[in-house]
Amino acid sequence: MKLQGKTILITGGSSGIGLELAKQLLKMGNTVLITGRDPIRLAKARQQMPELHVYQSDVSDPAQIATLFREVSATFPQLDVLVNNAGIMRNIDLNQVCNTDDLLSEITIGLNGPILLNQHFLPHLRKQPEALIVNVSSGLAFIPFTISPIYSAAKAGLHAYSRCLRTQLKNTTVKVVELLPPGTETPLFRGEFEKEMRGQKGMPVETLVKKAIQGIEAGHTEIRPGLARVLGVMSRVAPDFMMTQMTRMSAPKA
Repeated sequence: MKLQGKTILITGGSSGIGLELAKQLLKMGNTVLITGRDPIRLAKARQQMPELHVYQSDVSDPAQIATLFREVSATFPQLDVLVNNAGIMRNIDLNQVCNTDDLLSEITIGLNGPILLNQHFLPHLRKQPEALIVNVSSGLAFIPFTISPIYSAAKAGLHAYSRCLRTQLKNTTVKVVELLPPGTETPLFRGEFEKEMRGQKGMPVETLVKKAIQGIEAGHTEIRPGLARVLGVMSRVAPDFMMTQMTRMSAPKA
């Protein structure tokens, strides 16, 4: 699929990977819509890109997903690309007592959200001559990151779901692509994990998005840039060894 002249909805598009996707896809001549929970971030994104269409919407809330679908499908009936990018990643010590509702938020946003969004938008997308769903998971779908256990579980679930969805939609006009980023230089990478990842460099977000777009246009169904490709291979060859190495890499520096 050539990503020109498309109408594209990106969840979690007000920062990080989603915002960079919006920037690059706009430059390619697409109509781009983004969602986000924070109205201030959405306003800043709109200031940077006046042609951007913004929707305040929380993918963890089924009612807001239903409202988003109604509004977007009515205003943009030509919508043909959905990018499920919204997600949070947290540093969690399972030895500590956790609030059970808060504990599951990475699954609610990063796994339940895409599943519900796809179910709402699929009937609309199937009416298009050519349509695309992009699920943004993570290289951690292959090898979990010890200090981010719930996020790793959510992304492993999204990886399995994406494979099933792709197979079930094989004979339709809707293609399913999974983007599995490695560690990427975003505010999240330098915030939640600054102590553990000191000295480690992530992939520049501009590079990641360029590789994602190139992979989509080349017809790849799974896009695994950088370390994500290594994690995919090692998950089959030596998963325990690779998990041990990643655990050591993220040990807090003295």
